Amino acid sequence: MLTPDEWAIIALSLQVGGVAMIATLPIAFALAWILARAAFPGKIILDGLIHLPLVVPPVVTGWLLLLAFAPTGPIGGWLESWFGVSVLFRWTGAAIAAGVMALPLMVRAMRLSIEAVDRRLEGAARTLGASRWRVFRTITLPLSVPGVLAGAVLGFARSIGEFGATITFVSNVPGQTRTLPLAIYSALQQPSGDALVLRLSAIAVTLSLAALIVSELLARRAGRGLHVL
Repeated sequence: MLTPDEWAIIALSLQVGGVAMIATLPIAFALAWILARAAFPGKIILDGLIHLPLVVPPVVTGWLLLLAFAPTGPIGGWLESWFGVSVLFRWTGAAIAAGVMALPLMVRAMRLSIEAVDRRLEGAARTLGASRWRVFRTITLPLSVPGVLAGAVLGFARSIGEFGATITFVSNVPGQTRTLPLAIYSALQQPSGDALVLRLSAIAVTLSLAALIVSELLARRAGRGLHVL
């Protein structure tokens, strides 16, 4: 049986992962659309910057976020002066870190889905007088939705498993930033924490595995739908 504190850790992890995924979703889709359909100088640089969190140490990402959102940083100073808020040592900061780390995976899945849409269908609709917005709304978006959902689920799974950037950016604060990975890390530091590590690890593996299975099922559905078309 889980204790109330352990349930609180799970609830916080789901909250951070859900908010990170929802907030990152429109940004990821816009970037995926640009990479899939636009042609401009520096596109390869933009692609590299988007996927940079996948290859640099997460501690570096967390440190850069700390510089940006600190009270003296460009974003943190603006939030402090205009709204009087700070994301440091708060669950909102954990969601930002999780969203940044999940962004590359979401963009990649959505980009592949958008690129898989047959442009001949879009061209045929345009020749029949449909506007660009209508083509996007009635053809491109519906055909890419399964891939977008797969990217969202994959981003959620990555968010609830985020550790390095989170602990560097917003520390390990119980009730605020101590998500499942951070709680497991804290339990490992305790001589009698093996049982807690086992329980929390089993929950983390179950949630991540379920998210990956859902993502794979959505991706296969998208592939079957495009094959039929």
